[in-house]
Amino acid sequence: MTAVTDPESGFARAVYLIVASIPAGRVCAYGRVAALAGYPRHARHVGKLMARLPAGSSLPWYRVVRADGRLPVGMRQQQLLVSEDVAITGERVSLRRYGWPD
Repeated sequence: MTAVTDPESGFARAVYLIVASIPAGRVCAYGRVAALAGYPRHARHVGKLMARLPAGSSLPWYRVVRADGRLPVGMRQQQLLVSEDVAITGERVSLRRYGWPD
């Protein structure tokens, strides 16, 4: 684990705040989360943090998608997004329609 992806790092805390702010029914790309947290070009580190969330975390990790709208995690992520009325077409979410922030 690098200092950046340490769950206690300033980077991690900033990312968690951004992800917690994504409203239901909206999604945000990894790179956009990183930029909003003040760490542009750290998209992969955002992905690593989301993958290492502790079991039972209430952080809406499933609202974070790839830059092209594809779902990196699969069926569980798709089910959670659909439950929030996010349309999935061809394993992708329209960032134009559901992207956050506007």
